[in-house]
Amino acid sequence: MTTATETFRGARDFLLEHREDYATAYAGFRWPRPGHFNWALDWFDVIAENNDRTALHIVEEDGSEVRLSFAEMSERSDRAANWLRSRGVAAEDRVLVMLGNQAELWETALAAMKLRAVVIPATPLLGPADLRDRVERGRVKHVVVRAQDTAKFADVPGAYTRISVGGVPEEGWEPYEDVHAAPAEFLPDGPTLADDPLMLYFTSGTTARPKLVEHTHTSYPIGHLATMYWIGLKPGDVHLNISSPGWAKHAWSNLFAPWNAEATVFIHNYTRFDAARLMSEMNRAGVTTFCAPPTVWRMLIQADLSLLGTPPREAVAAGEPLNPEVIEQVRRAWGVTVRDGFGQTETAVQVSNSPGQPLKTGSMGRPSPGFRVELLDPVSGAPGADEGEVALDLSARPVGLMAGYHGDADRTAEAMAGGYYRTGDVASRDEDGYLTYIGRSDDVFKASDYKISPFELESALLEHEAVAEAAVVPAPDELRLAVPKAYVVLAEGWEPGPGTAEVLFEHSRRVLAPYKRLRRLEFGDLPKTVSGKIRRIELREATAQGSRHEYREEDFR
Repeated sequence: MTTATETFRGARDFLLEHREDYATAYAGFRWPRPGHFNWALDWFDVIAENNDRTALHIVEEDGSEVRLSFAEMSERSDRAANWLRSRGVAAEDRVLVMLGNQAELWETALAAMKLRAVVIPATPLLGPADLRDRVERGRVKHVVVRAQDTAKFADVPGAYTRISVGGVPEEGWEPYEDVHAAPAEFLPDGPTLADDPLMLYFTSGTTARPKLVEHTHTSYPIGHLATMYWIGLKPGDVHLNISSPGWAKHAWSNLFAPWNAEATVFIHNYTRFDAARLMSEMNRAGVTTFCAPPTVWRMLIQADLSLLGTPPREAVAAGEPLNPEVIEQVRRAWGVTVRDGFGQTETAVQVSNSPGQPLKTGSMGRPSPGFRVELLDPVSGAPGADEGEVALDLSARPVGLMAGYHGDADRTAEAMAGGYYRTGDVASRDEDGYLTYIGRSDDVFKASDYKISPFELESALLEHEAVAEAAVVPAPDELRLAVPKAYVVLAEGWEPGPGTAEVLFEHSRRVLAPYKRLRRLEFGDLPKTVSGKIRRIELREATAQGSRHEYREEDFR
């Protein structure tokens, strides 16, 4: 066991020991900062040695399943690393990986780490235009892709190695299945510097061209000790995280956090979300910890939550803030409180409600161990504000922070200006140090000189049984300059029309202060990124142009 492994294990075990003692964990945690570290070699292979416990359990929609032990995953990734090396994959090469939730995804991730290659995760939902951008800006040398997606690369130029997973490969593509005949013993070709690049993430691009976020061999593998702590993972857990491959949350909670804790990663693949089937599989697999985005939680509460006979010990939500009404419905049905966490592609979890903390309704919790979080005054930029932009103090730079925006020194400098990493998100802090999310700095708007938080209004709307999803944006108004407009996705059993609009306007008047209440309303689907985040920029643009499908509050007086 290397010194780096021992240091990592010591930090991990400290967080496990104080899993429900936030004050001690926050005060006493120290980031491991090794000079050399390779998570696949120095951690995963160490815990995998002679370990027959299940590391990965995948259940398909047709009922077929795959179970792989830690020892099997270690050997399979060794074979994959040897085979990829024979195909020309070398240290610092960029490898675009576009796979679904399949064993080859985890094998390839571990193998690339062992080779010191740089992984560019990509969701299979991407089309040729997105792939051209990733191949060009990511300077991709190799792609590992599902066979059904190889045709997307026909119009993606570049002299990159083409590797096809599953099915019969097309001409010019090499079959990944040859991996299994590669040697089982892997020898690294050199040491891994802790600050060497490991992953390049293209952000979801809700408002602009995707940024290219660079993570190192420590910023995500070690950084996600904080994520392990937030979820409440411990050895032997069975962890289900619902997330699409290709996005940062998948690496957060389907790779690093659970395997940092020596827990099982459980996956249920489906083409269409079925709450009853999901809960049935959770029961059968014995899921003890569960993470899902707010969209999934909102769909779950439309179903009969009592179908889950054995609720998970820990339940968390991330991606966007979770509305209080959803939390309360889950608490009533399962006796479990869904705990929010806040982080970004650029970081591990920065702020969270970890196990054992007193919870405050609507709050996303307190800073994670290892993160010194400040709120910057919107005018002066000084720290210590009661309300302001969430920022990380770089004088105590957390390991779980990106190296920067790859190839964009100006954007990196802007994000790190003044000794703080600026998230672009606004929150308030109370006297106990709890942070409450207000919104993206570019989403918060003024109406009649009152500041409006879209999240607060959306949460109020979701309290009504008619509303499955909602997004609030400013609508131009001659008198007030802007007024709140809601785009609403209705729950099953409700029909769009003036009757439902009147009901929701009345609900708004009843639960919101007069200056906050909704003034306009429109029904329909919400535009989203491929990672599931609402594209508010599209809604703002559509609102500015006007719509004949819009309902106005004054029409119902």
